[in-house]
Amino acid sequence: MSKKQKSSNASERSEKQSKLFNNLLKTTQQFVQGRGFAPVTFGELFTKLHLHEQHTEIFKAILHDLTQQGIVEIVRGKYTCKSTQDDTVTGTLRLHPRGFGFVKPDDATKLTQDIFIPKHLTENAVDGDHVEVLVNYESISEKGPEGRITTIITRGRTHLAGIVREAGRNGTYNAYAPMLGLSQSVIVETTPGETLQVGDRIVMKVIDWGNKEFPTTAMLARRLGHISDPSCDINASIEEFQLRREFPSLAVEEARTFGTTVPLSEIKKREDLRSLTCFTIDPDTAKDFDDAISLTKDAGGHYHLGVHIADVSHYVSKGSHLDIEAQMRCNSTYFPGFCLPMLPRELSDNLCSLKPNVNRLTASVLMEFDPQGELVNYRMVRSVIKSAKRFTYKEAKAVLDGKKKSVHAPTLHLMTEMCAILKRKRYERGSVEFGMPELVILVDKDGVPSGTDYVVYDITHQLVEEFMLKANELVAWHLSKQGKHLTYRVHDVPSEENMKDFSLLAMAFGFHLSQTPTTKEIQKLFDEAMETPYGQYLATSYIRRMRLAMYSSDNIGHYGLSLEHYCHFTSPIRRYVDLVVHRILFHEPEEKNKLELIASRCSEQERISAKAESSVTVLKKLRLLEMQRKENPRREYEAVITRVKNFGIYFEIVELLLESYLHVSELESDYYVYDDAEVILKGRNTGQIYRAGDKISLMLKDVDLITLESKWHLLSDNGPIAPRRGKNKLGQRKGRPSKHRGSKSTKKRRK
Repeated sequence: MSKKQKSSNASERSEKQSKLFNNLLKTTQQFVQGRGFAPVTFGELFTKLHLHEQHTEIFKAILHDLTQQGIVEIVRGKYTCKSTQDDTVTGTLRLHPRGFGFVKPDDATKLTQDIFIPKHLTENAVDGDHVEVLVNYESISEKGPEGRITTIITRGRTHLAGIVREAGRNGTYNAYAPMLGLSQSVIVETTPGETLQVGDRIVMKVIDWGNKEFPTTAMLARRLGHISDPSCDINASIEEFQLRREFPSLAVEEARTFGTTVPLSEIKKREDLRSLTCFTIDPDTAKDFDDAISLTKDAGGHYHLGVHIADVSHYVSKGSHLDIEAQMRCNSTYFPGFCLPMLPRELSDNLCSLKPNVNRLTASVLMEFDPQGELVNYRMVRSVIKSAKRFTYKEAKAVLDGKKKSVHAPTLHLMTEMCAILKRKRYERGSVEFGMPELVILVDKDGVPSGTDYVVYDITHQLVEEFMLKANELVAWHLSKQGKHLTYRVHDVPSEENMKDFSLLAMAFGFHLSQTPTTKEIQKLFDEAMETPYGQYLATSYIRRMRLAMYSSDNIGHYGLSLEHYCHFTSPIRRYVDLVVHRILFHEPEEKNKLELIASRCSEQERISAKAESSVTVLKKLRLLEMQRKENPRREYEAVITRVKNFGIYFEIVELLLESYLHVSELESDYYVYDDAEVILKGRNTGQIYRAGDKISLMLKDVDLITLESKWHLLSDNGPIAPRRGKNKLGQRKGRPSKHRGSKSTKKRRK
């Protein structure tokens, strides 16, 4: 070959290499700057781009070139797309059990909304981590702007709670950590001589958090007990969600200094309302009675309502040891049969609890209403009361029904009269009330579930609710009128997208709603729907599409209650924000920026407590199911379909209000096709239909106490209802109706 030919071939190879380099460079740059790109190692990126091994060296040169250009950077051994400072935000991640999350920005002035992080873009971050996020401002939905986590700045925790799933080699074990989810395995190392059993509940110190490809590694810190032992359930949840159990000795000592009775010297400083007949109405198991009520009616037909709230601010002064601890806890957490209080029991169960026939310090809201329910006068005073009676809801209802005699019967009947007036006023302003019942799991002293109690939202619950709502509203309006900053309880309007979605769902059940329905339309819908078997399902679906209520120093109003001013004032024993409002009411103003910090932390801790409560409640329900299966393996359960998807159906066991799931492959009687317009699954051969709100019968197959899952077998003898044959004027399906009237609602945290 001549020199000229060799030179020509070399030139061609060089040109091909140059074209290959430029093509790969362009492809790689487009890939790393794409919307879904997450930080990856060299090998991971090489594989994702489907490159051949012979291109390894040229790919190294490409990444070097992109690094030099400032397009990518290496962070902790991974290539990540370098962004402008305006695109990055730091904040705290709050992870949802389904894997996605939201980052609350550190600087609210830079970005006012939380950033939605899809599951595949969390970069192995866990709940509570302080992270850096690359925000995609081109992708903004009703959930807020979307982003991906690029860097985990600091971990929010050093330990994890988990359950041993299997034994490994050389003293290692495989564990499931609920905080990480089912997709992330955890390898647990132990010291020589330490052994664990499958089902052991443990606390682990994290050594390496791992990632999607590699497991998390941890060292055994301590053993909590075994999954078979119900007495460990609450302790395990406290560890998992990092709740504070024991009170610091200084806080307890501070609480004990107040003694057990109210001194006469303090009574003399207050308005004495001990001659006023008032009483408390609470659940059977309550110990912290923080609200008492009184009501009279004068000759002119005016109602004089008193809402008397425990004056916790007298005992918990700003900056005290009790205050510091309460501010860290933010709220009490209610588990089945156990309350983890915000304040030491010396206060929460005693001095601050409005027990009958003893003097108690209170903050009283005294209101006068005309016969139509219009407020004509009010006063807010620091007072002393002596409750005449401790009613349970059931006992008060028995008195109202004439099944039990009480000297307070006339007052209770007057309260129902006043309640009806306030409810009418609330309806007129557009508030939607569902009054959904609550299922309480009963447990014995060892945490073993013994049964359930179905708490109906009857008139006794309603009257307490209405009186507390009115006091909260009035305090918020009063403080706003005075120009004082406070922690509002706010509820933003639902997104247009969610309301359109709900309108389509309602239409599928035969109800008419405009795409952006007014509150009057919503009220009319539920006036009709609650008379059908599908009312409860539609109510739950509507609530799920609402934004979460939260605390804020900015007043945006409360959509659900149709109120311009609303705060929490009536439960200072168990909510820190209520205590703060008490201080502000009685001449202890607080700076707005400080209140925003308090509001933010209390909103977040409220969510964490709700998760902790739910995890234990679900576990107790599963334990009860397991006990029932041992007694009768072929027991049948009635369930109501709550959601229909193209991949299966979600349903709720009526007896326990427990949600579970059947994959479409488990609907064995036919091949089912999903109809998106009707939101149903329809059998191709039989025409049988599964739709939300319909009743089905099932038999329990298995319970997994570790992952909190239950598996079910659909009974063909009492299976899906026949194809739809029309609707009556209320939208009720003709055929087999559902008797489901259950709900996951709770009344512990009143709106």
